[in-house]
Amino acid sequence: MSEQRAASRYAKSMLDLAQERGNLEQVKEDMDLFAKTLEQNRDLRLLLRNPIVKHDKKLSILRAIFGGKVSEVTEKFFTIITQHNRESALEWVAIEFQSQYEALRGIQVAQVTTATPLNAILRHEVTKLVREQTGHQSVTLSEKVDPELIGGFVLRVGDRQIDDSVRSRLNRLRNTLKETSHQSQL
Repeated sequence: MSEQRAASRYAKSMLDLAQERGNLEQVKEDMDLFAKTLEQNRDLRLLLRNPIVKHDKKLSILRAIFGGKVSEVTEKFFTIITQHNRESALEWVAIEFQSQYEALRGIQVAQVTTATPLNAILRHEVTKLVREQTGHQSVTLSEKVDPELIGGFVLRVGDRQIDDSVRSRLNRLRNTLKETSHQSQL
């Protein structure tokens, strides 16, 4: 079974259990903390993937890092994962949990990349555009700045992308000019 498929199943189980116990929001915060910690700590990611490190050692490290900071459900989840030798899937579980949580709550996540940070008016306009395109009323906007875009924006919603950046327009213009010059030489 692939890591991502296993992660999807573990995330679904954790989501269902958290709902059943009435602490879904706490477990969501736990998974956010876990994902952020993994994102910022390459050594921890490598440790969890390392087949040489014993499973009980990995569990003790997870307890040392997250003990008292996460809910009882999350701590027990870490124990179950390590007992089943699936620590390498934990990184994917955190990502998949967030995705399933957003789907459950009807939250549409969109990533917008701009050359400069968005101001409040532009942020509102982008959020409005995402609502119109997807029909979701609840939108979480992830913002990223890439000065190489020069201007405009790149908006990614799920597997769709709208690229209205100056860089993209310049590339299209360059390709059109190349094609035109090749055709005129014939």
